[in-house]
Amino acid sequence: MKNKLSCPLFVYVFILWSLSACKSSGMLLKEKSIDNILSAYESTDKPGASVLVLKDDKIVFKKGYGLSNIATNESIQPNTNFRLASVTKQFTAMSILILAQRGKIKLEDPLSKYFSTFPAYGKEIKIKHLLTHTSGLMDYEDLMPANQTIQLHDTNCLQLMFKANGLYFTPGTQYKYSNTGYAILALVVEKVTGQDFALFLKENIFKPLKMNTTVAFEQGKSTVQNRAYGYSLTNGNWIETDQSLTSAVLGDGGIYTNTVEMTQWIKALSSYKLLSPEMQNNAWSRQKLNSGAPINYGWGWEIEDYKNSTHPHHGGSSIGFRNHILLFPEQKLMVLILTNRNEGDPILEAKKIADLYLN
Repeated sequence: MKNKLSCPLFVYVFILWSLSACKSSGMLLKEKSIDNILSAYESTDKPGASVLVLKDDKIVFKKGYGLSNIATNESIQPNTNFRLASVTKQFTAMSILILAQRGKIKLEDPLSKYFSTFPAYGKEIKIKHLLTHTSGLMDYEDLMPANQTIQLHDTNCLQLMFKANGLYFTPGTQYKYSNTGYAILALVVEKVTGQDFALFLKENIFKPLKMNTTVAFEQGKSTVQNRAYGYSLTNGNWIETDQSLTSAVLGDGGIYTNTVEMTQWIKALSSYKLLSPEMQNNAWSRQKLNSGAPINYGWGWEIEDYKNSTHPHHGGSSIGFRNHILLFPEQKLMVLILTNRNEGDPILEAKKIADLYLN
């Protein structure tokens, strides 16, 4: 009897061990593959990248490559905070959507409701046009004085609209990516709430989601913990290029965070912690022009078709940073790459990594 009972038990244990060994082997293979994909960032004396993969609400890969600060020889870690650049836009959009869900604002509201003296050429612009890059507003970067030496802030972007002589097109008729629109959305949040935009983000998103070191950075007002500094390759040398004249604009690109805290953000979106399912899914869906034609943008997210899946994603690029987030809500997969170098196109590496996990 003893031998008869022990044999099935042995087989059962062996099967469990085999399954565990296969799973571990598969994970090691994926990790090695990711290291190969990110090999261009792995260096002991150059700026690099932080990479994280979230699958089924679990972190299945996280790693830093290269240096966050060349001067101090600090290595990039999963908790290193990078400037998100335009990946910030999903947080700005969320701020507007939270206010809409609370009944404080309507996406159909005209811009003039919040800025009564806005130039007459903008009378047809609505909040939804700002969210979807269909407002036709001129790029504030093109309106900056040639002799500008002081960093612009969101309010300066609004002021520059008074120098414009019109729109690129009638609101709602075309799509044109607009940093201007998102700088103004940050100001709308301030108008509606009476709070600074950075404080609204902290109290309504970062703090509730325990994104404890994430910050909309304001020089002299806040600090960035575990900060990665941006660099550009010039004549064979990596030169610090961390800030530009537009780096202080918050609504279009001013948030600093890390790959680990971004998992809290994505988990909250996927579980509809901040928005209703209908509103969140709309944010992740193609919006439409006045004609009914779809565009490849939702509310703060780019939308694309990839591997038989329509999914949200977004890039972010500034003078010293290039980033990309890929999100596949149905497959419960996120791939995030944050880099502190002004070269490369992280979406290429992000898609290669995603391919390792997509069914």
